Order: sequence, then structure tokens, then C-alpha cells
Amino acid sequence: MKYTGPVYRPPFEANSLLLQVTVGCSHNECSFCTMYSDVPFHVETLEQIEQDLREARRVYPRVNRIFLVNADPFSLSADRLKSIAVKINEILPEVETIAMYASVNNIINKTDDELKELRALKINDLNIGLESGMPEVVEHFNKGFTVDEAKAQLKRLTNAGIDFSVNIIIGGAGSEKTRENATANSKLLNEVKPKLIFIATLHVDPGSPLDEEVKKGLFIENTLRQNIEEEIEMLSGLDLDHTYFFGLHTSNVIPVHGMLPDKKDEMVAELKEGLDSIGVEYLDGHLQKGVEGAVSIRR
Repeated sequence: MKYTGPVYRPPFEANSLLLQVTVGCSHNECSFCTMYSDVPFHVETLEQIEQDLREARRVYPRVNRIFLVNADPFSLSADRLKSIAVKINEILPEVETIAMYASVNNIINKTDDELKELRALKINDLNIGLESGMPEVVEHFNKGFTVDEAKAQLKRLTNAGIDFSVNIIIGGAGSEKTRENATANSKLLNEVKPKLIFIATLHVDPGSPLDEEVKKGLFIENTLRQNIEEEIEMLSGLDLDHTYFFGLHTSNVIPVHGMLPDKKDEMVAELKEGLDSIGVEYLDGHLQKGVEGAVSIRR
């Protein structure tokens, strides 16, 4: 199998076959991230993709799920994605789901009919980094789309029968707007109704534009207490059925997960108990750069 540069996948795709169809990130301008700063974006050849699929066929007696890499394979045209999906179905016909990272802008350039055609070819479970429901945070993170655009495009996915997960970054608004961020996140998630909510805590990559703001005092990161309280408030505001809350990223100090609404009260209680168990000296110091053990959210 061919892989170029760093390869990332969500924790819940741990058992998926990783198939490289793009290299790097087509956007590569998020203000907090340097993951693909030295990896030029390009598209893998269909010949190489077929070669990797045939290698997988020789190695694995059964492949149930494939996760396409790298950062946003859904940036490929619908025709290109259909060609890849057809080849997957030909060589690995038992595959049930072809998942991948996607950006809101990747959805905009596909018609409703194209989305339905992709779903019919087993493309599903797109992992989408919205980061926040606050328009100013999405703009500050330089995501390349607006919250209103995100809502419209995610509803198009739902209409096409495509499930998706939404990534939310705790602390994305900074320490002065934790409550506003929590409320906006709950409101957005309640409206778009994702299959899964993937929670991680902000860590500013060294050398990123946001890192420079932190150094100049223009952006104040949350304290640990604020991060936990923001997650509690956001989770408390969710009113969703059959959505999985995945708070198991290694950047989250208190891991929680479970199906909503059944496990909601239990997860809120776990977060509150965890908050009460941590010493004040850790809770109320600002999480500036260099904190030992900090882990970046991975797209």
C-alpha cells in the first residue's frame, strides 16, 4: 500500500483499510493547523489505487470498510470518486462503506444527483471539520466556508442519504467566549443532526497563524476548567436522537462517549465528577504552548 507523508484518520476508523486517493490537503489554510504545511496537495493515480486494492485483496480475506486518505478526498470530482468506488466494488465487493474526510466546500461542487450516485456506490460516513457553530470562530479558523453554508450543505447530504460526523473543537472561541461557543455548538448540532459528534480540545500547532496570535496575546486559550465546563454546557444543550457522542480524542482530559439521548445525563455526570476530581492548580492555569502531553486535533 502506498502512503505519502503523514496519514491521519479518526480514532473510530481504526479498523478500516486506509486507501490513499489524495496527498495532503486541498485547503491547507486553517489558522490553527500545520499538519500538511510541507505536503503539496496532489491526486493519486487510478493505476496506483487499483494496485493498492489488489494488494489488499491478496492480504485480507475480507474488508468491510475503507477510509480514503488523506485530508479531504471528497475534494475530488464526483466522476473521479465514482471511478474509485466502482474499482473498490469490483475488487473488494464485500465492502459495505467507503468513508473519508470532507470539507463543506467539497460538497458545494457536487449536484444533488451526484451525491445520490455516490451514496449508491457505498460512499458514506463523511467526517467533516466544522470546528464551531460560531460564525466568527469558523472565520477566524479560516475554514473557507460560513456556518450558514455548512448548514445548507449538510442538509443536502442528509437528503442524499449520506451520513456524516461533525468535528467540534472545544475552546475554539478562546477563554472570553466559552459559553457563547458552547451554546452555538449545541444549536448547530441540533439543527444538522449528525450521525456522530467528534469532540477534541484546541491545541494550537507551533508555527501556525493562531500560534502567532497566542504569542502576541491576541488569542487567550481556555483554562482546563473552561474546556471541561464548555463541553458540559454544549453536551447539556444537545437534543438529538440516535447520534453518537465521541469524546475520546486524546486531547480530552475526561473521556466520555455514548449514544444520545440515552447516555447524555451519564456523560454530563462523568464530566462533572472529573472536573471535581482535578486540583485547582491544574484547572485554572491557562493552557499555553508547551503544555506536556498536549495533542492536536487531527483532521
